[in-house]
Amino acid sequence: MNAIDIGLVQQRRKRVLRLSGLALLAVCVAIGPLWAENSLIEDTMETLGFCAIAVGVLGRAWCSLYIGGRKTREIVDLGPYSISRNPLYVFTYLAMFGVGALSGSLTVGLVLALAVAAIFRFVIAREEQFLAAEFGADYESYRRRVPRFGPRLSAWRDVPVIEVRPRRVVRTLADGLPFLLAWPAFELLEEARQFGWIGTALLVP
Repeated sequence: MNAIDIGLVQQRRKRVLRLSGLALLAVCVAIGPLWAENSLIEDTMETLGFCAIAVGVLGRAWCSLYIGGRKTREIVDLGPYSISRNPLYVFTYLAMFGVGALSGSLTVGLVLALAVAAIFRFVIAREEQFLAAEFGADYESYRRRVPRFGPRLSAWRDVPVIEVRPRRVVRTLADGLPFLLAWPAFELLEEARQFGWIGTALLVP
């Protein structure tokens, strides 16, 4: 597998995120939270969703400071990549959980995060295959030292200064902003239910 193949895998990863968001909205047309609208539990879930999305988006940008433009050229093992081999994906799962939690349902958040994690197993496997072929013993040493997801906080290592590619960071932030579109989408969905334009087939916690 070469760098071009990895680029295609990354494009597929982005398509998966977009399709997952659309699938979530389609499912949520028929599924609603078990608790009453504007109840303490629903408000708590929505707040949790916002926080999870914020941490996920900022975490993805943090990862891009270290990995941007380097993924196919070297083993990045500093910062978040010193405690997890795939921190970018971990923050993505967290953001996807937040998107689901904005529906007011913990179940929807967990199901969405787990579904995306299951789909991304293929992407991660392809990336690991590339890194193992490209870097051999160096990657094997890194793989033994750092867990796939972690985090193994005791393994943390960093340097005072790193070279940052601003365009990569901005692109990662831009890729994460659509997560925030879940909020107006769910607000419109609630309004549609109130006006009786759509019904709810199933209530979940």
